[in-house]
Amino acid sequence: MNIGNSANIGSLTNQVGQAGDAINISVLKKAIDMQAQAAAQLIEALPQMSSNPPNLGQSVDVSA
Repeated sequence: MNIGNSANIGSLTNQVGQAGDAINISVLKKAIDMQAQAAAQLIEALPQMSSNPPNLGQSVDVSA
């Protein structure tokens, strides 16, 4: 067995692993972008809140 070939195989395995990591990170980033877009669409789809009277929420009745 040639030791030089073993070193080349180890280096190649490391490069393949790094390429796989880069692909996984790229897919993860794309998934995060898609989720952000979906969340933005959901927020835009919410109905607009009407304004409440100015006195609403100014006091709390704790007598019970």
